Amino acid sequence: MKNFALIGAAGYIAPRHMKAIKDTNNNLVAALDRFDSVGIIDSYFPEADFFVETERFDRHLDKLRRQGEKKVDYVSICSPNYLHDSHIRLALRNDADAICEKPIVMNPWNVDALQEIEKETGKRIYTILQLRLHPSITALKDRINKEPDDKIHDIDLTYITGRGKWYFYSWKGEIEKSGGVATNIGVHFFDMLSYIFGGVKENIVHLAQPDKTAGYLQLEKANVRWFLSLDDNDIPVDLRTSGQRTYRSITMDGSGIEFSGGFTDLHTHSYKEILDGKGYTLEDARSSIETVYNIRNLEPVGITGNVHPLLR
Repeated sequence: MKNFALIGAAGYIAPRHMKAIKDTNNNLVAALDRFDSVGIIDSYFPEADFFVETERFDRHLDKLRRQGEKKVDYVSICSPNYLHDSHIRLALRNDADAICEKPIVMNPWNVDALQEIEKETGKRIYTILQLRLHPSITALKDRINKEPDDKIHDIDLTYITGRGKWYFYSWKGEIEKSGGVATNIGVHFFDMLSYIFGGVKENIVHLAQPDKTAGYLQLEKANVRWFLSLDDNDIPVDLRTSGQRTYRSITMDGSGIEFSGGFTDLHTHSYKEILDGKGYTLEDARSSIETVYNIRNLEPVGITGNVHPLLR
């Protein structure tokens, strides 16, 4: 049994990490969040110590490390995007490996710096890239790998997830803290696409607004038109009138790629891989971090060229 600590216990994604720790027969000994609405912990680890101040949490991990038998082996990080780098460093300072939600960091040079700290400490930094483990995605990757190298596919990625006014008052609405729409809700899709179809050869942004963004990626084996939105008015009318606030679609050469189900246990699967020493690393995440960083900093060219159908 391994000992875990968790940073960001009140967040949306934290329960999936708690479940993964529980399902892999390990123990959560301490959790941190500046907000104390964390009753979900009772469903998994009611005996875990809880802190609202980073300094006291850090001190507690240091104390457990010095006691030896209760030393924390892994720190799971579910905090706001802009704090990931600092919280990974906190984990490694306390002689623990880090398991961090995506985006693992905000900028490509953060990857380089953390790799240096890995070498210095001998500890490992893992990230959750759970779409790579989805059965439909692994099957598609196997199929693409068997095709001729010059085979190029046409991909349309559409992801619309309606968010209320609260979103723009939270850290998620501040581009300096979240990285904006492409980073916050799109990074795992960009990772998945480059995982299947190869590295980025060209990156064009057509539209960049606080609540939606769109562009074009030329990958080694695919041309990708993508559209990401927080505005539920972008959801197809028939679905919107029925009350649906999320719409996800990926088509390849005009046919849909079905992966709407099968998400329930992907975090647990990710944890099993990490515990077996096969988790995804900083280097695995580098490509998607570079992609969203460039999207965030490119000047939009407008509605011209190979644009996503929704922009027309």
